[in-house]
Amino acid sequence: MKDERVFIFDTTLRDGEQAAGTSLNVREKLDIARQLESLGVDIIEAGFPIASQGDFDAVKLIANELKKSTVCALSHASDEAIDRAWEAIKHAKKGRIHIFLSTSSVHLEHQLKKSQDDVLRLAVKSVSRAKKLCDDIEFSPMDATRTDPGFLYRIVEAVIAAGATTVNIPDTVGYTIPSEYGKLIESIFKNVPNISQAMISVHCHNDLGMAVANSLEAVLKGARQVECTVNGIGERAGNAALEELVMALKTRADQYHLYTGINADQIFKTSRMVSELTGFVVPQNKAIVGANAFRHQSGIHQDGVIKKANTYEIMDPKSIGVPSSALVLGKLSGRHAFKERLLEMGYELDDTALHRAFVAFKELADKKRDITDRDIQSLVSEEMRTATEIYHLDHVEVSCGNHSMPTATVRLIGPNKEVLADASLGTGPVDAVYKAINRLVRVPNVLTEFTVNSVTEGIDALGEVLIRIESDGVTYSGRGSDTDIIVASAKAYMNALNRLLVAKKVRRGGKK
Repeated sequence: MKDERVFIFDTTLRDGEQAAGTSLNVREKLDIARQLESLGVDIIEAGFPIASQGDFDAVKLIANELKKSTVCALSHASDEAIDRAWEAIKHAKKGRIHIFLSTSSVHLEHQLKKSQDDVLRLAVKSVSRAKKLCDDIEFSPMDATRTDPGFLYRIVEAVIAAGATTVNIPDTVGYTIPSEYGKLIESIFKNVPNISQAMISVHCHNDLGMAVANSLEAVLKGARQVECTVNGIGERAGNAALEELVMALKTRADQYHLYTGINADQIFKTSRMVSELTGFVVPQNKAIVGANAFRHQSGIHQDGVIKKANTYEIMDPKSIGVPSSALVLGKLSGRHAFKERLLEMGYELDDTALHRAFVAFKELADKKRDITDRDIQSLVSEEMRTATEIYHLDHVEVSCGNHSMPTATVRLIGPNKEVLADASLGTGPVDAVYKAINRLVRVPNVLTEFTVNSVTEGIDALGEVLIRIESDGVTYSGRGSDTDIIVASAKAYMNALNRLLVAKKVRRGGKK
């Protein structure tokens, strides 16, 4: 039997960004989209153009930039939303309009206040309008797993007849289970006469922890597009995780006889970038990309892995691009060796960024004896964070102890290269640093989350700080890393403030 292809539809930039506490600016979305294309994603749902000017701008920019992946824009079943979606993607090399409309009784009765016939007519009208603009149309009957099957068959047949080339069967609220979902997909193939004219897609949420299992069951029953997000982020409990789906199909090809176009060695890098920019830390025990995914503490397991890796490892960590933990560079290493190592890890920096990263590497090498790939990866992430700074953290100094008042002195470089300095007292060293920064930047905000993690092991490990701040009802995340946790905390706060300031600037139309 010849293996068939499953197409990967990534909605990290749309459904993933709907996760509470996430806020991405246009540049960050473009960076993620470029990495998703390098990963080999077939279709990238870049956003919801009618939702905001920022979403429209991001989708349009991504559509104009990408060359290989199809760029998809989400749309309500309304003329205005469809036209807006087309305006955003019309210059894409490959574009798609994705229309969604609720079909379950609970949504029709309590949300839309429409009958099944009303919804059927609106679905056909919307798909027909979109088809006149774009050849590639996807339709989603929202809350399909709680929709009357008879009505679901009718609307799927009608939208395909109207021009839909992909029909998605979403488990919008994460309600279904694998056996039930598999039967639903089978029944659609049996009861929709024109089903061969469209591809069946699945989009599963993880409210009961079964998004990946449901998606895999659906592809066994004939679905050939899977909608997912990097690290499984998304609305509520999130979506099916791209990395889990891809590696399940790859590792158990003997059972699925299916393949994807994903470049698996880009998975870890993509996971890290999405975590970095969205501010969602990947759990230690997360399948495939978690820090513990390829670590063994049991003596029996360690003995087995040393003798032969596949005794306890079903995947080679290198196959998904997990960096090694061996010493790769030291303080005597030169710029050329550093650049070559970055290229091996998949990072290509321009001369300015390379210089800054190399200087940071040398500074780290003076403080830390063993430099690992994870350390280097953290340095590159730090460079990405500082690339769009409005205020730059130039100096931070603290004085604290169990019998002294915590005091912080901070020096920033402002938007016009002016030097700004101030000092403040606080309840602790981090609080004092944040108060000093606030006195200089003067942007009202509330700190809502503060988390500290270690990048690698050891007393000299890089510490990574994640924070979230809220301003005008919007949450902004920030990250910073350093061997000094106070400095890392200051960097994280500046990262969040800079993202806040960039967002405000965009909302003002770029005016200062």
